[in-house]
Amino acid sequence: MLSNLATRDVETLIHPYTNLDAHRANGPLVLERGQGVHVYDTDGRPYIEGMAGLWCTALGYSNAELVEAAAAQMGRLPFSHLFSGRSHDPAIELAEVLKELMPIPTSKVFFTSSGSEANDTQVKLAWYYNNALGRRAKKKIIGRSRGYHGVTVATASLTGLQANHADWDLPLPGFLHTACPHHYRFAEAGESEEAFSARLADELEQMILREDPDTVAAFIAEPVMGAGGAIVPPRGYFQAIQTVLARYDVRFIADEVICGFGRLGTWFGSEALGMAPQTLSFAKAVTSGYVPLGGITVDEPLYAAMVDQSAKLGTFGHGTTYSGHPVACAVALKAIEIYRRDRIVEGAAEKAPHFQARLARLAEHDIVGEARGIGLIGGLEIVADKRTKAQYDPKAGVAARCVAFAQAEGLIVRFLTGDRVAVCPPLIIAPDEIDALFDRLTRALDRTRDWIRSEGLGAAA
Repeated sequence: MLSNLATRDVETLIHPYTNLDAHRANGPLVLERGQGVHVYDTDGRPYIEGMAGLWCTALGYSNAELVEAAAAQMGRLPFSHLFSGRSHDPAIELAEVLKELMPIPTSKVFFTSSGSEANDTQVKLAWYYNNALGRRAKKKIIGRSRGYHGVTVATASLTGLQANHADWDLPLPGFLHTACPHHYRFAEAGESEEAFSARLADELEQMILREDPDTVAAFIAEPVMGAGGAIVPPRGYFQAIQTVLARYDVRFIADEVICGFGRLGTWFGSEALGMAPQTLSFAKAVTSGYVPLGGITVDEPLYAAMVDQSAKLGTFGHGTTYSGHPVACAVALKAIEIYRRDRIVEGAAEKAPHFQARLARLAEHDIVGEARGIGLIGGLEIVADKRTKAQYDPKAGVAARCVAFAQAEGLIVRFLTGDRVAVCPPLIIAPDEIDALFDRLTRALDRTRDWIRSEGLGAAA
């Protein structure tokens, strides 16, 4: 029996990434407040927020400084835009701070309200740039199977997940997908991580040659795949990929929406994994998720082309109402101040060995095939047979059941494609809270194993 609040939810809201049919029967988990790494439902029950909201609430909940920064800016200049040369202090200062932080040469910063908008802008600018250079055929963009880059028409096309394509008439023409760099699931028998990386780089090169390098504009990748399974790339992967991209003058876009601002124990995931992109997208933790904000970096060659096009066309014909919203920029400035002052990024690096050790121990569980991560992010894969890596029928919803058991244990985590479970807590999590998180997840796995046995589930045919 659903509560009154739950019934109102079911009758009024569409929930993203939710089985809407099942939701009518099960209703929502309605959260009322948050503090630190915990959120509380309407009955006052606490949960460890093991996903930092949605990969974003790095500084935890109810941070008084972030709330105050938002309130102060609301009282000073609650809204202004950046159209037609108009500007304001928070946007200018944040752009300056971000240029200083970026791990790659950055000429300018363009703000959006989300990661989807940021990556959509990357697509448009890749096309715009090549038009400016007279390379009008160089437009195709390569993503990866299981990569995730957003839900606009363009970014859902970049995304390599079936749920984002099925019955949406996607991907659009000109969006390609190369292989997923998941060594555990896709390497050949006996293939080392380095050999797997070399093979994937060769497959990418063959794709570019088949398509014609003069038609391929860009390649986009997350440092660690998020929604595709919290997948860490194999050793040598980005080094091998970047050699191919440079050979054919293909722009490299780093999607730092999840990994940016400390998640891997470095300011950006690119630094942790040896990536050298021309441009990167950011969002989520730039404000600790408190206010929507995203953006991209613009390198000098791209900026020069944008200036030339503006002179030719009369304007730079792109932008959104909330690009550089003053409240969002003020909160981002305060968040970055806290990251620096309180050594949040360094603290994440210091806590990572403990977090990863607890994660790795889950690989010993009866139903876990792989448990791997980097920094304060990780994923595990539930399998029917640890030796053969055989999986359960997707319709059985084994990972979804595990996540439900975790919620019953007072832990919020997320199930992803391929019966994977992701863990991505706030960066402020304390060592004893890391232990509590993994203790609860272990109990959830135990309950999942017992449920599998009671249901008589076997490997998919």
